[in-house]
Amino acid sequence: MVLIDSARAYERALLSGIARYSQLHGPWIFFHKPPFWEKRPRKSLIAELRTVDGIILIECSYLQEVLKLGVPVIVSNYATERIVGLPNIVSDHRAIGRMAADHLIERGFRHFAFCGYGDYFWSNQRGEGFQQRVQEAGYNVHRYDPSGIRKRILWKKEQQFLIEWLRSLPKPVGLMACIDERSQQIAEACKAAALSVPDQVAVLGVDNDEIICHLSNIPLSSVALTAEKGGYEAAELLDKLMQGRRNTKTLIEIKPSHVVTRASTDVLAVEDPHVSRAAKFINDNCRHTLHVADVAKAAGLSRRVLEKRFRAALERSINGHIRRCRVQLILKMLTASDMTVLEIALSMGFSDAAHIARYFRSETGMSLAGYRRQYCPK
Repeated sequence: MVLIDSARAYERALLSGIARYSQLHGPWIFFHKPPFWEKRPRKSLIAELRTVDGIILIECSYLQEVLKLGVPVIVSNYATERIVGLPNIVSDHRAIGRMAADHLIERGFRHFAFCGYGDYFWSNQRGEGFQQRVQEAGYNVHRYDPSGIRKRILWKKEQQFLIEWLRSLPKPVGLMACIDERSQQIAEACKAAALSVPDQVAVLGVDNDEIICHLSNIPLSSVALTAEKGGYEAAELLDKLMQGRRNTKTLIEIKPSHVVTRASTDVLAVEDPHVSRAAKFINDNCRHTLHVADVAKAAGLSRRVLEKRFRAALERSINGHIRRCRVQLILKMLTASDMTVLEIALSMGFSDAAHIARYFRSETGMSLAGYRRQYCPK
């Protein structure tokens, strides 16, 4: 039995991983949670659960009743940080926040903000990771505090609180939202407040829900997660448990893999027009081999002067920015495509797979194959 809704990208990715495992090692016969519009009594659902061999579910109000059935259960946490006695599907929320911070820091922001849901542990932990990384870089974070707002307030009313908060922030500001739905609300509030995204407020969400990200009034950047890989591993573990094998694994961890950059953060928050022009040239051409002299020519400055201005504005060298951009593109191709390492190497201007492997390891400390094993679906 799979008690997972398919309304959000995170859950759909889990389901995709479960289905992939079944295709490779099954086949399994699946029972699904009734859709939200079907008013099925809880007793009817529990009765149906007595016929199944194993269950993967999102944390729910009837979890204790499910546990009494005596079949293997794996739970994906939502309201509780850990559920003792069960294998848990958990996300590294603080790492998610840190990756979001790195993305905005690399774009030159000096003002930062976080908007979450105050009553969920995962939102708070993402905010903590974001704030910790920003503070390590020497800056502060303005956090939206919804504690004084009545719970379940209608969005139309809460939007007024968000508009006031957004207007109060120093600009330009790099803002992390705890989830893509929240980043969409931020984008709507910015539009109502006559604030430009991304020039005044750069907005970054989590989950890479392509429907939400592309249906927003401006395409939204988002932190992509390894949820499909987590679904595969959950199915793999459930298979072992249904065969009666001993369980030693208690956590299936979902990690951030990369940031999918769209219009909402596609900006460089620097005042120096030459540095901005140089960084844009690098971003647009990082698929090819670039030299500092090429960048200086595009920026209209001497190499020495541009290097000095670049470090002052972005706190890194021109070569450092080139390497970052190239690594981010490699990461994207590793996680979002089925390209072989050789195909990626040739598309990036490397002579062979060995060359790109050395380059990638020197920048990330990981091998290409190791990265794919850790962050990509099996």
